[in-house]
Amino acid sequence: MNEILAGLLEAGRLILTLDADLIEISLRSLQVTLTAVAVSSAIGLPLGCWLAVRRFRFRRFVIATLNALMGLPPVVVGLIVYLLLSRAGPFGVFGLLFTPTAMIIAQVIILTPLIASIAHQAIRELWAQYHDLLISLNTTRWQRIATLLWDGRRALLTASLAGFGRGIGEVGAIMIVGGNIDHATRVLTTAISLETGKGNFSLALALGFVLIGLAVLVNLLIHTLSRTEVSGRW
Repeated sequence: MNEILAGLLEAGRLILTLDADLIEISLRSLQVTLTAVAVSSAIGLPLGCWLAVRRFRFRRFVIATLNALMGLPPVVVGLIVYLLLSRAGPFGVFGLLFTPTAMIIAQVIILTPLIASIAHQAIRELWAQYHDLLISLNTTRWQRIATLLWDGRRALLTASLAGFGRGIGEVGAIMIVGGNIDHATRVLTTAISLETGKGNFSLALALGFVLIGLAVLVNLLIHTLSRTEVSGRW
């Protein structure tokens, strides 16, 4: 209990004093996760919608595979990305290993199946309601997808927020491909892991409380900007 209290006090001190390292690490955490969520949403939301609308052979197998990929072990993803981006790997020439870009790539691989699967579930129910109307209007497949994406935007926002929640707390993959380099690739989760390993539990807890607060703040901000509470759907 004393350590938790000490962590809260340390978190308050870091925030009130605008600790430079804390600000740098927090901004890098947001940069990596928000970029990964944006890329994953750009891929996953249309993919989930397309799977809800399109009928093709092996569709159920593809959906089942997508759902299974939601549980991808982050350390395995990190290892695969590491091997691909290392000097001996096919993309080693780009020198991306141990950079924020490598961390974003790993997070995109982890988050895209999650966002696509949630989007598919949401759009499938919406498609059942809109099916007859959109067919009768003789819309193209992409017009149907665009309509469903727009009308289901609040449900799809939830999918992106779920991706953000998982991404902001990710440590295994980004530790492997980022290397937890100070002033370069260190983020909140890897900093917590480092301080815990050093036995500095007060600072580790403080960073943990900052991480939780940051995640809650971003979620509240997005909900406010999207006006979900005004519509009575939140």
